[in-house]
Amino acid sequence: MNENEKSDYRPVIRLALISLVICGLLFPLIVTGLAQALFPYQANGEIMQLGQRSVGSVLIAQNFTSPTFFHPRGGSASGVDPDITLQDAYSQMPRIQEATGISGDLLINIVNKNEEGVFWVFGSPYVNVLRINLALVKAYPNIYNRFG
Repeated sequence: MNENEKSDYRPVIRLALISLVICGLLFPLIVTGLAQALFPYQANGEIMQLGQRSVGSVLIAQNFTSPTFFHPRGGSASGVDPDITLQDAYSQMPRIQEATGISGDLLINIVNKNEEGVFWVFGSPYVNVLRINLALVKAYPNIYNRFG
């Protein structure tokens, strides 16, 4: 390779290094910094707190297995869907009622208060499992005292 051919590659190498620094370092740092400054709750994964303790993210299903809690559905493709349909929540109420003694009407009230909407007519109403379980813990601390 002669000197003339080497000089032909220098601009290409310089451009590649500059692109690497801008696209691989500066841009992600700027976007991360802006996200942390403007939307810290969302940027950190929408972590829910119970007192001073982090208990999970509303974006990823938590593994609830106790009969005293609402369970996430196992039928989602990824297995990490944090939401269940209202019908699924209602179908779990007899188990929770039997395990805790909380009346069905109070459970229905908690589910309905935590119902998340859909856009206009698209989709079905749903509830976030972590949110309704935390609502149970907060509403009935004497039953769920070991989690507080």
